[in-house]
Amino acid sequence: MNKLTIKDIAINAMIAAMYFTITYFTQSFAYLNIQFRIAEILLLLCFYNRKYVIGVTLGCLLANITSPLGWPDMVFGTLATLSSAILISYSKRLWLAGIWPVLLNGVVVGLELHILLELPFWISGLEVVAGELVVLVVGVIIFYFLQRYKGFLAAIDAKQNIPE
Repeated sequence: MNKLTIKDIAINAMIAAMYFTITYFTQSFAYLNIQFRIAEILLLLCFYNRKYVIGVTLGCLLANITSPLGWPDMVFGTLATLSSAILISYSKRLWLAGIWPVLLNGVVVGLELHILLELPFWISGLEVVAGELVVLVVGVIIFYFLQRYKGFLAAIDAKQNIPE
């Protein structure tokens, strides 16, 4: 990764703030087993620029401060988002990029729910997968259409996976 500029830091701070704010205002359905964490769409920014891994990870960490699962979600949920963001940043297809958070959060959050709330692992994991899948499919569709516009790609400072 190249050296971060003041602009990069400011953009990542805005991404983190957006992630936190969206999750905070949708917290009634952003946590636990049936979750639709709309802010996860921001992970797809990493598909176009690896520098955004920082912003989405920090945003997730801040959002998980208010998680009903407490510090385990702050640690393990955030690590799942970090891992997803890194994998997305190395993906070559947008639709494939959206699969990483679905799979990783299904396992990690499913395991958290199983250990902390004694919910059945497979059912909880599949519920998390279902919610993530809905959110990420919507996100992939949105980004698929937005990436057609050079103005959008310039606005997000796309450095990779730019459609020709």
